[in-house]
Amino acid sequence: MKKPLAFFSLLISAITFSTAQEVKFEEYDLDNGMHVILHQDNGAPVVTTSVMYHVGGKDEDPSKTGFAHFFEHLLFEGTKNIERGEWFKIVSSNGGNNNANTTMDRTYYYETFPSNNLKLGLWLESERLMHPIINQIGVDTQKEVVQEEKRLRVDNSPYGRVFEQVSKNLFKNHPYRWQTIGSLDHLASATLEDFQRFNEIYYVPNNAVLVVAGDIDITETKKMIQDYFGPIPKGAPIERKTYSEEPIKETMNATFNDPNIQIPLILLAYRTPAQTERDAYVLDMISTYLSDGPSSKLYKKMVDDKKMALQVLAFNVAQEDYSTYIVGALPVGENSLANLKTEIDEEIEKIKTDLISEKDHQKLINKFENDFVNSNSSVEGIANSLARYYMLYDDVNLINNQIDIYRSITREEIKEVATKYLNTNQRLELEYLPESKNAQ
Repeated sequence: MKKPLAFFSLLISAITFSTAQEVKFEEYDLDNGMHVILHQDNGAPVVTTSVMYHVGGKDEDPSKTGFAHFFEHLLFEGTKNIERGEWFKIVSSNGGNNNANTTMDRTYYYETFPSNNLKLGLWLESERLMHPIINQIGVDTQKEVVQEEKRLRVDNSPYGRVFEQVSKNLFKNHPYRWQTIGSLDHLASATLEDFQRFNEIYYVPNNAVLVVAGDIDITETKKMIQDYFGPIPKGAPIERKTYSEEPIKETMNATFNDPNIQIPLILLAYRTPAQTERDAYVLDMISTYLSDGPSSKLYKKMVDDKKMALQVLAFNVAQEDYSTYIVGALPVGENSLANLKTEIDEEIEKIKTDLISEKDHQKLINKFENDFVNSNSSVEGIANSLARYYMLYDDVNLINNQIDIYRSITREEIKEVATKYLNTNQRLELEYLPESKNAQ
């Protein structure tokens, strides 16, 4: 029965992908430099209005980190026309939802409403851009919010400082060496003028893309966009610094003691190419092959068969300038981190010396096709993809053809890329340990 069931599953996957519709869009620029992307889908009475700003953790002063993430919170405080504390009430009372998120490369805000409230979504985002109120009471309030978030998600969370420790060791020059949430000391010492200046530099229309996706009329939407966003003044050109890292030529070793854990973790981390490069796509496939799900190679070997690991992980953290490839495991019982490292390296070496099977290769392609379809299965997802592909990839049409890149990756290429990047002398080996009882 297994073969017919497997065939049926693959057939359903193929049908799902074949019926996925091309995402049509229109893009243009306002006179103030704001880029606009419109996607019309009248299948449901829903619309998403979103704005992505090309500012993230990497754009911060090394002595003032955490500003981009702080603004993700601060710019909900209110505007000249929206009283403090009213933003979320306005959204929810009009049948909508909204959120925001920040990475090291960009900051993203969005609202999703019933389509008869499109004008409201546009007004809210234009208010955020044109009339933000950045005062001491808002800054002080959000400092407390961010402090609590860092305590909850990082400082007091098991394994909450993993990415902090990987990044600080893997990057020496690039701002990727710190985390998006930044330093609480930096935020505490920052002045109101520091925050106002950050807003003046980065929250300008010529540093943003506006996406409207869903049940809209293109002509009417363009008029509303012009009415709400057209009058916003263009900002000064943004001067961006560029950073480069020297290649890693010998193994870097580091340890960190986390008081919130009882089980140690071994992590092997590699500095890899920017997300736009083809090799980054191949590394996505390699990470999926190694540890995505119970059928992956590392999971089956180390968790199921040998019962050496409680969990294994491998993922490619794709970013605009450099990416980070991480693979690791949590031991079971008396198994040592050194033993886990040996088992992981054996599987990596197999990828470097032998072609993966045709069956495994096809499974990877099927998985990426399914993920690709799911990412564009809602207007919220489409809005996010359109903004991201424009801002970080400079190719909006990747929303339709990025899957072709994954489909074109060969078994030979997987072997070549693993050989190129996944070498012991090109990585960080981090032992992430429970805090010793004798530690000060």
